[in-house]
Amino acid sequence: MEIKAPVFPESINDGEVATWHVVPGEPVRRDQVLVDIETDKVVLEVVAPSDGSVTEIVRAEGDIVTSEEVLALFAAGEAVSKAASQPESADLESETPEALDESSQLASPSARKLADESGIDLADVEGTGKRGLVTKDDVLRRVAAAQDIGSKIATPPSDPTQGASLHSSSDRIERRVPMTRLRATIARRMVEAQQTAAMLTTFNEVDMSGIMELRARYKEAFERAHDGTRLGFMSFFVRAATEALKRFPAVNASIDGSDIVYHGYQDIGVAVSSDRGLVVPVIRDADSLSLAEIEDQIRLYGEKARDGKLGIDEMTGGTFTLSNGGVFGSLLSTPILNPPQTAVLGMHKIQERPVAIKGEVVIRPMMYLALSYDHRLIDGQEAVRFLVTIKDFLEEPARILLDI
Repeated sequence: MEIKAPVFPESINDGEVATWHVVPGEPVRRDQVLVDIETDKVVLEVVAPSDGSVTEIVRAEGDIVTSEEVLALFAAGEAVSKAASQPESADLESETPEALDESSQLASPSARKLADESGIDLADVEGTGKRGLVTKDDVLRRVAAAQDIGSKIATPPSDPTQGASLHSSSDRIERRVPMTRLRATIARRMVEAQQTAAMLTTFNEVDMSGIMELRARYKEAFERAHDGTRLGFMSFFVRAATEALKRFPAVNASIDGSDIVYHGYQDIGVAVSSDRGLVVPVIRDADSLSLAEIEDQIRLYGEKARDGKLGIDEMTGGTFTLSNGGVFGSLLSTPILNPPQTAVLGMHKIQERPVAIKGEVVIRPMMYLALSYDHRLIDGQEAVRFLVTIKDFLEEPARILLDI
């Protein structure tokens, strides 16, 4: 039977074959991951339809595929080894793991090709794929490690009378690798945002004392009441942004050609860092969620992002975005818009600073906030008032509950 690429949503035209987790003839179980397809937004897994084995790989790693394009041929039932039907000179990658020589290493076709080109012995590469399969990324890491070691050549002087100084030289290493589709898409969208939007950024700062005191007072009770869910900062920012968006509809709007689309709901995107790059899963209908539900959603998205399990439906849409550079120590930055959204809020590191309150200098935990916005739709005074509204909600969290 044919193993096909999944049906891509309308927003995705094609995908790239990222990693084959099996080789032809290798026995697999039903629902075992055969291959990863990387799209502009997520990595999609294609699984085995039943017990059996892949008999032929039609689309290799790096190939671009469209919806329902044939990726491989599959034989159901007991694993079928191509080695049994091919001459002894057949490639090792076509044999079953049991048929491989003990000195040979199980590796994907792209990994073998890269190893040959780089002069890397596959026996020296630790495989991280299924059953110890060496992937292309494994070989890339081995190449990088070999290059990092470098070399220094010391030569003695040809004339002993000229002194005993030694001369050494070291290699200047460069490594060229193609961008992943996600990284290329991020790059394209960032450039697009700066070229098409009249982007400005306004700044303010917020005293985090109120939220920190509230968390310290109710942290344990909150966890007990909500089955271990921890009370973090992000839920307060999501709720504050949600309430502010209700008061300033233009900040929650998007531009579609020459039209303005005003959204009657608040879908908040939360930027999450992953090994593959920055992804922005969306908290739907944030207005209807409690603080505990928001915290659970953020935690789940963080786990999925680390494991590469985010679905396309979890990353599409969104009317406003929060980006927390503070978790990495950023004190101040200017976030870039996430088109077609018209605003993004940047959060930063909480740092104790002296501030003047009622004529006295006190030390308070302060955070800089940055609101980047599209000046084509949002006026400067509206952007400033929106950011001040978020500041007010955060400094007095009770205002969120009282809706004032």
